[in-house]
Amino acid sequence: MNLDAKIPEGPLAEKWTRYKNSQKLVNPANKRKLDIIVAGTGLAGASAAASLGALGFHVDIFCIQDSPRRAHSIAAQGGINAAKNYQNDGDSVERLFRDTIKGGDYRAREANVYRLAEVSGDIIDQCVAQGVPFARDYSGMLDNRSFGGAQVSRTFYARGQTGQQLLLGAYGALSREINRGSVTLHTRCEMEELVLIKDDNGVERARGIIVRNLVSGQLERYAAHAVVLATGGYGNVYYLSTNAMNSNGSAAWICHKKGAAFANPCYVQIHPTCIPVHGDYQSKLTLMSESLRNDGRIWVPKKKEDAEALRRGEKKATDIAEEDRDYYLEKRYPAFGNLVPRDVASRAAKERCDAGYGVGPTGLAVYLDFADAIARLGERVIRQKYGNLFQMYQKITDQDPYHTPMMIYPAVHYTMGGLWVDYELQTTIPGLFAAGEANFSDHGANRLGASALMQGLSDGYFVLPYTLQNYLADQITIGHISTKDTAFDEAEQAVRQREEKLLAIGGTKTVDHFHKALGRIMWEYVGMSRNEQSLTTAQEQIDRLEEEFWKDVCVPGSIESFNPEMEKALRLADYFELARLITADALHRKESCGGHFRTESQTDDGETMRDDENFMYVAAWEYQGHGNKEILHKEPLHYEYAKVTTRNYKS
Repeated sequence: MNLDAKIPEGPLAEKWTRYKNSQKLVNPANKRKLDIIVAGTGLAGASAAASLGALGFHVDIFCIQDSPRRAHSIAAQGGINAAKNYQNDGDSVERLFRDTIKGGDYRAREANVYRLAEVSGDIIDQCVAQGVPFARDYSGMLDNRSFGGAQVSRTFYARGQTGQQLLLGAYGALSREINRGSVTLHTRCEMEELVLIKDDNGVERARGIIVRNLVSGQLERYAAHAVVLATGGYGNVYYLSTNAMNSNGSAAWICHKKGAAFANPCYVQIHPTCIPVHGDYQSKLTLMSESLRNDGRIWVPKKKEDAEALRRGEKKATDIAEEDRDYYLEKRYPAFGNLVPRDVASRAAKERCDAGYGVGPTGLAVYLDFADAIARLGERVIRQKYGNLFQMYQKITDQDPYHTPMMIYPAVHYTMGGLWVDYELQTTIPGLFAAGEANFSDHGANRLGASALMQGLSDGYFVLPYTLQNYLADQITIGHISTKDTAFDEAEQAVRQREEKLLAIGGTKTVDHFHKALGRIMWEYVGMSRNEQSLTTAQEQIDRLEEEFWKDVCVPGSIESFNPEMEKALRLADYFELARLITADALHRKESCGGHFRTESQTDDGETMRDDENFMYVAAWEYQGHGNKEILHKEPLHYEYAKVTTRNYKS
C-alpha cells in the first residue's frame, strides 16, 4: 500500500493556489459524460453534490433519511470557525492554522490544515450569499463568539442552530441542482457495498455502490466514474454518544474492507458539555453547545461533604457558597479558563468526579453555571444568545438553567480518525474520495470546537470540485459504466449472503442487547483514558461478545422487506471489527495525544505526554480479513512551518 499524500511543492501558503493552477480540468461538454456518486447528504455531501452538479457533472446522491434536511449535521449547535478577523482581535489565517494544529496535538497533516484555514473565509461568504441567518451585532456586521482552544472570537453562529441553518443553505443549493436535473436524489437508501472494476491497466477503481432500499429491503445498483463518501463518523460504536442512532460508520468500514486504508481510529473525541446519562433506557446523549462555555462557568464543590450532600439531594447547587466552589478550569488553565480544548476539559471533569467531587445522583456530573453572566449581562441577553439551548436543557431535565446551574458530563461526540485520504481527499482506492468526518485529514488527535462544520463545507464547496476534476480528466474516454458488469453481481451477492447469515441465526437476544454491551466495553476500557491492561481486556471482551452475537442474535422479519433490525444488525457486525481496530490502534500508540490518553503517558499534572520521536505519524491500517491482524502503514508527519511544542493552555 502506497501512502502518497500528494502534497504540492512550494511554500505552505502557496500550495493550494499552485495546485489549482496546475490541476487538470474537464471541459463543459465532457462534464456531462461523467457520473459521480455521493453517499451522504450532510454538510460535506450536500455541498459537494451541489457544487459538482453546478459544474455540469451528473451526480447521484444518497441519504439514509427521508430528506437531506435530516442529516446529522443539523444537530451542530454552536458555530463555524473562519479567519475573518471581524472583531479586530488579532485573528488571521496563520493563527487559525496554528490553533488547529496545536489543538490536534501536532498529529494532523500540515498542508491540509493550512488549506482549511485558507478557505474558511470563503465558506462564510458562500453561506451568507445563500441566506444563512448568521447572528449580527448592532452595527449589522456578522457577530462572533469564542470556542475552545482559541484566544480570539472567530466562531460565526446562528443562535444554537448553526448546523441546521448551514444545512438548509446547502440543501437549497442541492435542491436547485436537483430541479435542474444535474443531481438525482435517492432517499431512504443505505450503502451496503462498494463496487470495484479493473481498468485496462489492471487498476481497480471505485465504479459504483450497492444500496439497500430501507423501505422495501431491495438491493439496488448504481454506477459512476467516481464515488464520494460523506457518511460521517463512527462514534456510535460506543452506543451512547451525541450522534443520531442511524449515524454509523458502516459505509467507511465497507470501503476499508475493499482496500481503503483506515487512519488513526483511536482518535475519538469526548465532548465535555453533554447532559449526563439518566438511566439504562437511553439510546443516545444530548450535546449542550460548547458556545455555552463563553458565559457559563464550570465548577464542583471544594468540600467532599458538600458533593455528597448534593448527590443525596440534601443540598442544591445554589446552597453552595461562592467561596466553597472550585472553578477548576479557571484555576488550572488561567490563560484559557473554561475555553480550553475539549479533550482537556473532559479529562479535568473526569478527574474531579473520580476524586469524589462530582454532583448529580451518580456523581458523574459537574456544574455549568450562568449566574455570573446573568448578573453581568441580564437574563434578556442570555436568552437572546442561548435561549433555544436553555429551553432544550429544561425540556430534557425539567430544571430551569436560568436559576440553577446545568449539569454536564463528557460523552463520545466526534471521531477524528477515518478513511486515509491524500491532499486531494482521495483514498487508497483510486476513484474513491472521502469528505468531512468520514476522512481523517484535518483535525489530528483532537478537533477544536466549531471546526467540523468548517471542514465539511470546505471539502464540499472548495476542495472536491477541484480535486475530483483532476482525477476525472483521465476518465472521459471510459464511457457509461454498466451495472450489469460481473463486479456488481458479485457485490450484490456478497450483501445478500451477509443478510441471509444474520437472518439464519435465530437467536434469543436483540441487536440492541449486543450493541449496548459493546458500548459498555468501549466506554469502560477504550474511553476517556486507556492503558495496556484496559485495552487488552477490551480486546478479549470484544472477541467474546462478537462470538456470542453470531450465535445468539435475533433478527426477525425477512430480507426483502422493511426491516430496521436487519439494518442495525448489519451495522453492528461492522462495529465489532471497527471496535477491534480502535483498540488495536490505541494499544500500539504508546503515547498520549489529544483525545487518545494513555495513563502510562502523562505529565505530573495529568496532561498528555506525546512521544514525537516514535509516534509522529499517521497510522493507516490495511484490512486483512475478518479476525486477522491488520497491517500498519505509517505516513510520517513533517512540520516545516508549525513549531512543535508541548501544548500549553495555562499561560
